[in-house]
Amino acid sequence: MSNPATGPASTTASSPAAPPRPGPPSKHQLALMIWLAVFPTLTIINLTLGDWLRPMNPVLRTLVLATIAVPIVIYGLMPQLHKVRARLVARSAAR
Repeated sequence: MSNPATGPASTTASSPAAPPRPGPPSKHQLALMIWLAVFPTLTIINLTLGDWLRPMNPVLRTLVLATIAVPIVIYGLMPQLHKVRARLVARSAAR
């Protein structure tokens, strides 16, 4: 028998049990993850582009830094940090 929400009953019954996914990070975990992504990213950008950014108006410099850093953090680093956190949570749950 088929359930429209979940598909055929035979596929759900015969599929292996997926490991439970960890819940979302707490506010404190998320703050730490963001800090771990943002601080090194801004440091590297400043060290790399510092001479080019120095003569700019502070508002323009901040705009350039944010325009470069935000996609790196959101699309590059945060997904990796979420994977690392999921592995750590799974490892601690297995103990």
